[in-house]
Amino acid sequence: MKIGEIIGGVVELIVKIVVFVFIVMFVFKTATKAYDYGYRVFAEEPMTVGEGRTISIYVEETSSVKEIGQMLQEKGLIRDANLFVIQELVSENHDKIQPGIYDLNTSMTGEEMLSVMATAPEEMEELPGTSVPSIEEITGISNDSVPEEGGEQEEDDSESGEDEEE
Repeated sequence: MKIGEIIGGVVELIVKIVVFVFIVMFVFKTATKAYDYGYRVFAEEPMTVGEGRTISIYVEETSSVKEIGQMLQEKGLIRDANLFVIQELVSENHDKIQPGIYDLNTSMTGEEMLSVMATAPEEMEELPGTSVPSIEEITGISNDSVPEEGGEQEEDDSESGEDEEE
């Protein structure tokens, strides 16, 4: 054997060992991260321990779980919006989130938040003097006085237009 063949064989062996070590390290790190993420789906700790702080959120009827998760993450109620989506998928409250205003606390877990949002929010009591007037009350026009799609309104408009010109 020549020395060049021996050196080439040793270099090839070293390259194979290095590639094998990198593959094993990659698989180990990926498996560890996947396990940790999967564990967090079922055992995620709340953001704070103890009392925490209460934050009100508004869930619209058209909000997706991902949008709700992103809103909760932005408000500091959860750490990971994607984890919240997975928690909702495996939860007993899957597809049960109701629209409304909810008071959530940073000491709640994602599962507790899901159970709160899965129950219909209580109707808020109206305080005296705080009612919002309807469109009819503001404009003085009721739905009964609006004519159907016909010629009656056009005639009225033409008559009033003649009066204005005179």
